[in-house]
Amino acid sequence: MQYDRHAMFADIVFLVLGAALLWFGAGWVVESAAAIARRFNVSELVIGLTVVAMGTSAPEFFVTAQAAFKGLPAISLANVVGSDIFNLGVILGVMAILKPIPTHRTMLYRDGVLLWAITGLLFLMAVQGELTRPMGLCLLAIFGGYVSFIVYKGIRDPGPMDIAMAQELLEEAGDRVATWLDAPKLLVGFLAITLGSDWLVDGARAIAMAVGVSDWAIGLTIVAAGTSLPELVTCLAASLRGKNDMLLGNLIGSDFFNLAGVLGLTAIMRPIAVDTASLPSMGLMMGAVAVVLLFMRTGWRISRVEGVVLVLVGLSRWSLEFV
Repeated sequence: MQYDRHAMFADIVFLVLGAALLWFGAGWVVESAAAIARRFNVSELVIGLTVVAMGTSAPEFFVTAQAAFKGLPAISLANVVGSDIFNLGVILGVMAILKPIPTHRTMLYRDGVLLWAITGLLFLMAVQGELTRPMGLCLLAIFGGYVSFIVYKGIRDPGPMDIAMAQELLEEAGDRVATWLDAPKLLVGFLAITLGSDWLVDGARAIAMAVGVSDWAIGLTIVAAGTSLPELVTCLAASLRGKNDMLLGNLIGSDFFNLAGVLGLTAIMRPIAVDTASLPSMGLMMGAVAVVLLFMRTGWRISRVEGVVLVLVGLSRWSLEFV
């Protein structure tokens, strides 16, 4: 049956509306969750490094889980891989072009190396052909251990980077204490993310079938870009405020949450089949992280030229998928 223009237009509308709901829903969840945590006297640093940081990864989790339960494992995995490549390629590159981004030893040797290690571990798991529930438990345990370490260190001996990171994240969530409106607002935020992820996945799947590209290609590009909107908006806002020194830490943390937390929890809920066609892109993700680590060490900043390289790497991945 021929796919007419009206159906294509409807699917594009659903995809755009889904991305918009993810964006607004994530903002409501982050703001309300932070306010509620503050009402229960949770420390500002813990709120910033956990509640707010993980809240920005809610779109990736819901889209990944929706795709897995709809029997679309390629979109499920490609969304996370594509989001990470988009974050460390296009978003980080554009921000560095606007203004060189300073780096830090802790950011490189603790957070950056851990991100590269979890990327390599995920690749080894994917080679087996499926992300099983035991693999998901392993990823989630690593995620829990990392978050616990960050919180423990932040409470016992907070370093300047931890404090600055928490403050930057909290600026996005506001500094108010919860009112009676925050509980329903939190619920509405989760409902918006749920509905948005459903529309985004269905719209992307229909468009992929219409134009004759694979689920993996559409997940790695359009879906991934849609779920990365919160990170893009956060980074642009920070850059406009002249606080681009925290951008890299935010993106590294978001990517780690996606790989270990989002994929780990999704695999526990429903194992994710891995097609061999996805392995080159996962290998590229490892390479992209390694390049970012190298750029972080050269002069302890990511320069404008290096930003151009990162953007080209990110966009070339998109071009290769469609070709």
